[in-house]
Amino acid sequence: MAEVTALRKHPCPECGGDAEWNAAKQALVCPYCGTVLPWSGGEDPMGALIVEHDLVEALASETRRDGPREDSRSVRCESCKAISQFHDLRVAQRCDFCGSPAIVPADELRDSITPESLLPVAIPATKVRDMLREWYRSRWWAPNKLKRSALTDTLHGIYLPYWTFDAHVDADWTAESGYHYYETQTYRDSNGKTQTRRVRKTRWRPSSGSLSHFFDDDLVPGTVGVHAALLRKVEPFPTTDSLKPYDPAYVRGWTVERYQVDLRLASTTSKQQMDRVIENLCARDVPGDTHRNLQVHSLYQDRTFKHILVPVWLVSYNYGAKAYQVVVNGYTGKMAGEHPLSWVKITLAVLAALVLIAVIALATRG
Repeated sequence: MAEVTALRKHPCPECGGDAEWNAAKQALVCPYCGTVLPWSGGEDPMGALIVEHDLVEALASETRRDGPREDSRSVRCESCKAISQFHDLRVAQRCDFCGSPAIVPADELRDSITPESLLPVAIPATKVRDMLREWYRSRWWAPNKLKRSALTDTLHGIYLPYWTFDAHVDADWTAESGYHYYETQTYRDSNGKTQTRRVRKTRWRPSSGSLSHFFDDDLVPGTVGVHAALLRKVEPFPTTDSLKPYDPAYVRGWTVERYQVDLRLASTTSKQQMDRVIENLCARDVPGDTHRNLQVHSLYQDRTFKHILVPVWLVSYNYGAKAYQVVVNGYTGKMAGEHPLSWVKITLAVLAALVLIAVIALATRG
C-alpha cells in the first residue's frame, strides 16, 4: 500500500502556528491569528494519488498492513468499544460516541490499514448548531427539558472509517415470465341470478438474459461508534469525485475512529449489497407482466477497494438510562437523530383524542 505522509505541517506565515482545515472558508486557516493559507487540499509534492487497491491480492496478503499514524494516539471506550485516534495533543476524557468516561489506552494494533484519502468537512460547526436547535424545536413529542437544553454544547466532529469497493459484474439470469390474460366466467350470485365476471389468469413462459454492471465506490461503514440506523439515514457520502488524498491538516482537532469492521468482513458485506442490486437489475429485465423463480449467476471481476475517512458531526447524550445520538453528514448536511418521548405529552394527547371522540359520539346521538 502506498506510503502516506502523516507528519507534514502547514505553518502559518504570520505566527508560525499549524493551520487546520476550515469548513466555512473551505481553506487552511490558522486557528491562532486567522490567516488564510494559499493551499489546495490534496496537493502533494510527491504526487500522491488516490489509488484503488486490488481486493483479491489484499485479502490474500497479510503484509499490506500499516500501523497507526505517528501523529496520533488511540483510546478504546470500554462501553461502546469504539476505538478513536486523537491527533496532536488532544486527550479524551469521555467517549465522543456514547459519553462514557470509561476510556483506556488502546493497544498499538499493527493490523490496521491506514486511510489514504478522505472527504473534507464542508458544513461548519456554527451551521450545525443552528440546525440542531431547529431539529430539537421540531421534536413535538420530546420532553420540553430536552428542547430547552438543545445539547449543542456536546457537538463533536468525527471522521468515520469507511470502505469503498469497485467491481465489474457480468450476470446471467433465468426466470419464468408471466403474461396476464383474462377470461369471462359465469357464476350465480347470492340471489341465484346468473352473473359474469372477468378473471385474470397468468400464462408462464421460460425466459433468460444477461447484463453487465460496474459498481463505483460501493460504501461499507467500518464504524461501531455511530448507530447504524442513523448512519444509513445520513448517507450517501459523495466519494466518487470529492475525495482528497489524506493530509493531517484536514483532521487536526477532530477525532478519527479506527475501523472495527475489517477488510474481509467489509468485502463480504459489499458483495451482498452488490448481489441485491444485480438481482434487482435482472428482475427489471425479465419480460412480461410478472415473473417467478428468478435465478442469477454473477461473475465478479476487477474488484478493488479503498479505505477512506468521512466527516460527521455527532451529538451523544443520555436521557434517563438510555443513550441517544444525533448525526449530521459533515459534507452534505443531511441529519438524523434519536430522542426520548415525553409520556406526559403522549398521555395528554390520548386523553384529548378520547374526549373528542366522546363529544362527537354525543353530538351524533343528539
